[in-house]
Amino acid sequence: MGNNTTQLKSWELPDELWNNFKALIPPKKSQMGRPIEVDFKQILSGIFYVLRTGIHWQACPREQFGPPSTVHYYFSQWSQMGIFEQIWAEVLKIYDDLKGIEWEWQSIDGAMTKAPLGGEETGANPTDRGKLGTKRSLHTDGKGIPIGIVPSGANRHDMKLLAFTLGATVVERPEPTEDHPQHLCLDKGYDYEQCHQEANQQNYIPHIRARGEEIQDKRNTPGYKPRRWVVEVTHSWLNRFRKILIRFEKKVVNHFGLIQFACAYITYKKVETY
Repeated sequence: MGNNTTQLKSWELPDELWNNFKALIPPKKSQMGRPIEVDFKQILSGIFYVLRTGIHWQACPREQFGPPSTVHYYFSQWSQMGIFEQIWAEVLKIYDDLKGIEWEWQSIDGAMTKAPLGGEETGANPTDRGKLGTKRSLHTDGKGIPIGIVPSGANRHDMKLLAFTLGATVVERPEPTEDHPQHLCLDKGYDYEQCHQEANQQNYIPHIRARGEEIQDKRNTPGYKPRRWVVEVTHSWLNRFRKILIRFEKKVVNHFGLIQFACAYITYKKVETY
């Protein structure tokens, strides 16, 4: 991966991302066991188009990507197979080789979005008059690169998702040492004894602070560098993918597949700028 001289539109699938994806797709076979020719790049491009634009699956342009039902069929199949998580992990490994995942300072935070059709892992959103919503609990490295994520209902407290989120890292986490400790930055929503214990049990040094404390330290402490804001920036990046800005997928595995694909693309863009 490297700087691409061709400027792609925001909904166009980069060739480099496809090249890493295609090796993960099992060939389509007939009932006789013979391979069937399927333009998987066209289908994946259609999935990315839907992810970026937020249009309904049936509105996916047939002339560009083939029958919308076929695009959605393979999207559903690949989501269930964990293909989107695998491509995210592959791109993360490339990023780690080129730039290095910053394990020293990590951040976790949750973000809620609307889910008007309901479905699995949704619940009453306390910040949206109790309307149905969904939550994603995001884990990033010190530069905001997404390294793990967990979907849940909007009514589930962040602190109850911490252990699951720490266990959802899609690449292997190096063991922290005395010379290379690993810090975990969290906001006041995690200021519970359970969260402190969970972080310590997993060999993290927890830093649980309110936004105002960080701003105050930045003003009063020369050379102070806020750490937790990177996860909020990554949530903002994810919200640029309109298909997950508002959740319409009833099956959590499909909603999760879209989020994982978005995380793969975010990581790819960071690799591309290397």
